[in-house]
Amino acid sequence: MGVTEKEVKVSEKHVWVGVEGQHVYLGLTNYIQKELGTVISIELPEVGDKIEEGEVFAELESVATVHELESPVSGTVLSVNSDLESRPSIINEDPYNEGWLVEVRLTDLSEIDTLMDMDEYYHFVFPDPS
Repeated sequence: MGVTEKEVKVSEKHVWVGVEGQHVYLGLTNYIQKELGTVISIELPEVGDKIEEGEVFAELESVATVHELESPVSGTVLSVNSDLESRPSIINEDPYNEGWLVEVRLTDLSEIDTLMDMDEYYHFVFPDPS
């Protein structure tokens, strides 16, 4: 799984969505992984689980904190990144490619329209000082 900025939408909760039709991949943005510090463990949903927009779908533990991740979309989990079990720090090393979290089949494609593109997200995270 690899994403480019053109294919990525982002939630205000710092979860990116890589869109591939009705299937999407979820991951953490580069900004939030830096803020949280080195990831030491992550609890992901199981394949077949339903996740809901705005609800917690995963819990991440870093050297600094425990952080609950809210899903920006609703759907069914198709796969999870099993590499994260043994190497959760992949999230820090490569958050937009090897560090993806789950693949989801969307329930409602229109939920994607409510998310920011990368440029909007940049301005959300780093607002103009004026």
